[in-house]
Amino acid sequence: VVSTQSTGITAENVAEKYGVSRHDQDKFAELSQSRAREALKNGVFADEIVPVKVTSRKVTTLVEHDEHPRDTTLEGLTKLRPCFKTDGTVTPGNCSSLNDGGAACVLMSRDLALSRGVDTLGYIVSSALEGCDPALMGMGPVPAVRTAVNKAGWKLDDVDLFEINEAFAAQSVAVVQELGIPLDKVNVNGGAIALGHPVGMSGNRIVITLLHSLARLGLKRGVASLCIGGGMGIALCIERDD
Repeated sequence: VVSTQSTGITAENVAEKYGVSRHDQDKFAELSQSRAREALKNGVFADEIVPVKVTSRKVTTLVEHDEHPRDTTLEGLTKLRPCFKTDGTVTPGNCSSLNDGGAACVLMSRDLALSRGVDTLGYIVSSALEGCDPALMGMGPVPAVRTAVNKAGWKLDDVDLFEINEAFAAQSVAVVQELGIPLDKVNVNGGAIALGHPVGMSGNRIVITLLHSLARLGLKRGVASLCIGGGMGIALCIERDD
């Protein structure tokens, strides 16, 4: 089954079905932006980012931090018009932006890492790919996270941090509510609403951010998850090496 609806309309569907109000979405978006601004100010992402020189019209710029985070206020967000339905609740301010980006990481066996003297950030405990109603595609992380956590032999309460991609505030709020997880464990340095969502790169980015966050905060277990257009969700359980 494939939905013919755009992902923006599926976010409106989620908001309606799970009772996520415009205020809920704007409040979540403002939190994502404020967390990202604070993280940038404190250099939290410095170890994750490789500076890149970009030359345009004979001017060379060193790109060394994400450019999308805004000085957003809740008041400002409330003034934006819906962008998918005239009477909708999803706006340019409470959904992820269109960005360019790239990410990479090295995956190898523990034995190979040890033989090469490589310092590892963590290891994969389990993963899961689950399906959901294509018209509610943003809810894919709910079954995926539950399956991955169960396969890991964990409970949701055992997880120290979650990185759940913020395609839309509507689905982000609904996913957090359905999983029953505390917001202070989710996207602690902001998410895609603030940082952007380059399709094809975001999955790697949230895993890298999760690993660095666990290390920085001295925590052990994390879950990374994304919804997938078409009606799927994917999740990865990660544990940091002692």
